[in-house]
Amino acid sequence: QVPLVESGGGLVQAGGSLRLSCVASAKIFSLNTMAWYRQVLGKERELIARLVPGGGTGYSDSVKGRFTISRDNAKNTVYLQMDSLEPRDTAVYYCNPYPPLPPYWGQGTQVTVSY
Repeated sequence: QVPLVESGGGLVQAGGSLRLSCVASAKIFSLNTMAWYRQVLGKERELIARLVPGGGTGYSDSVKGRFTISRDNAKNTVYLQMDSLEPRDTAVYYCNPYPPLPPYWGQGTQVTVSY
């Protein structure tokens, strides 16, 4: 089983919404704070949202108030609801625990926001 699989990316106009999904193995999902990261071509990967098993959340200033991280424990799935998308949100989005486990970086899912 692939440890982490992201999906849900696509092309959307500015102001639109997308919901990303990340299915994790039960082992990873149950023991860890889960997080979403993103990487713009040529730049470092950045942490944008995290969700502890108890339910607490944290967001980077760049997405606070627009993005919402959540989890479905029954499905071992973490979601990232992205609203009011802006062109600067264009990136490849990844999920991983926080702190990240380097062997588990997946392919990510591309999000492109057009003007």
